[in-house]
Amino acid sequence: MSYLPSTIESTEYLEGAKSVQFQRLLRKKLLVAGVSIFSFTVAGCSQAIDAQPLKQTQSPVTKNSSNADVQALVNFGARVAGTPATEKASNYLLQEYRKAGYVAEIQTFSYPKFVDLGSNLTIDGKVIAGKALNGSQSGKVTAPLVVVPDFGRKADYANVNVTGKVAIVKRGEIRFLEKAQNAANAGAVGLVIVNTKPGNLFGTLGGDVKIPVLALTDEAGKSLLNENQSPRQVNLVVNTRQGNITGRNVIARLPGVTQPKVILGGHYDSVVGSPGANDNASGTAVVLAIARKAAKTPLARQAWFMAFDGEEDGLHGSKAFVKSAKPELLQGLKGMFNFDMVGVNDRLLVGGTQSLTKLAKSTNPKIDTFGSRGGSDHASFANAGVPVLFFYRGEDPNYHSPGDKQVDSKLLDETAQLGFDLANKIQK
Repeated sequence: MSYLPSTIESTEYLEGAKSVQFQRLLRKKLLVAGVSIFSFTVAGCSQAIDAQPLKQTQSPVTKNSSNADVQALVNFGARVAGTPATEKASNYLLQEYRKAGYVAEIQTFSYPKFVDLGSNLTIDGKVIAGKALNGSQSGKVTAPLVVVPDFGRKADYANVNVTGKVAIVKRGEIRFLEKAQNAANAGAVGLVIVNTKPGNLFGTLGGDVKIPVLALTDEAGKSLLNENQSPRQVNLVVNTRQGNITGRNVIARLPGVTQPKVILGGHYDSVVGSPGANDNASGTAVVLAIARKAAKTPLARQAWFMAFDGEEDGLHGSKAFVKSAKPELLQGLKGMFNFDMVGVNDRLLVGGTQSLTKLAKSTNPKIDTFGSRGGSDHASFANAGVPVLFFYRGEDPNYHSPGDKQVDSKLLDETAQLGFDLANKIQK
């Protein structure tokens, strides 16, 4: 699951800790019968549909259960957009949709991506690995490390001298960009931000800063924040580049279904270091389960099923689809259902367009509604005026971590059944 800009620590679409996860959610070639559904030349987004025959490979699993699909995707490893693992995952999904009787194809798209090539802080000969914040300047700095009280607000620099030095502050209270700007304005030549909870901190500055900015884990940085001795010399290395990523959306539909009334989708990419069982192999598997259940029912003649790539980098897959789709396709939709993180926690939440959340609540009074406007792929459709419904089960302790390996198959089945029932209701 990805996140849109918030008022705290600016545009963290965090590949790391989900510090304000739930709060953020409240504010997370298709050519058919000669009719072109997509415009293939899109300003700023190169797109194509791969309609080549798929080389058949042995599926990692043979059972058509949602949990088996989750584990198959997990077995590919972290499905970071643009990597071989993601390509393998998309090919697996193509096979499974085709086995279910659908025409399944790849929509490719490209977008720029910030890449950390290896950044660290060396102190007393010990190298501490860190993560460059998205948008940080590359640079190598050797200078004393100075602890700045609290969170690096402007007033926190009043009694410390960081001119020509590397400042170190805690995460929290203000945006990353503001932290970095305050440090630079005070004369610092580099900034280190220490996470306040376990795990790596991945985020973006969301603006221009002329100094290198590095994030450390709480475990690695806590002792540095508590130092009372004279500043020690450190070597700060931030090594980054901006490259281009090619993403792969998987789109499935029955032959001849050129104007769906409902789109059901979820992203299948994950973040670096996380196998992404709940985020979001769970939603991907639920959409596939609904497609299998619908294959020989009237719903299949009214629906398209999608697995989006590049969501964790900023909803790029769903944005690419919406941008390339002809207006009449989007205008003909009665709803877009998005499934993200639906394999952990008993309580199912739905958010989105009021008419659809009301329909969901009347269909299953046990579910709860919440005011989600962003944070995941439904936002791309909502911004285009499409009614949306977002399925989500709340915070996950293994969010964006190596521990995201398991889901509850019962929860997947419950979510798939509700999605199937609601899709049948709105397409009539």
